Amino acid sequence: MTLSIARRAGSAILLASLALVFCGSLRAQDAASLFKGKCAACHGPDGSGNTTMGKSLGAKDLGSADVQKQTDAQLTDSITNGMAGGKMPAYKGKLTDDDIKGLVGYIRSLAKK
Repeated sequence: MTLSIARRAGSAILLASLALVFCGSLRAQDAASLFKGKCAACHGPDGSGNTTMGKSLGAKDLGSADVQKQTDAQLTDSITNGMAGGKMPAYKGKLTDDDIKGLVGYIRSLAKK
């Protein structure tokens, strides 16, 4: 009887772990899709800002040290409230907090190595 309970508990823990891993990979895919749909037109698919629109607006290279040294809170604020002068739109009310958090994580993945 005790062995059966232990097996069930172990199975439940394994399933919960797999669910967390699966959800994490879905969030990463969602962030990449969001970036492609909302950010890449100016920042480029690689985040470099090397697009016609990005060059005309002075879009920052998101992988640069200047951007990467910003805190998550600063990046979140930029995405949520936009950038001064209206060059970057505010996404408050257009994206969820989880979406914005995912974008911050995606921006972190663009860091120059």
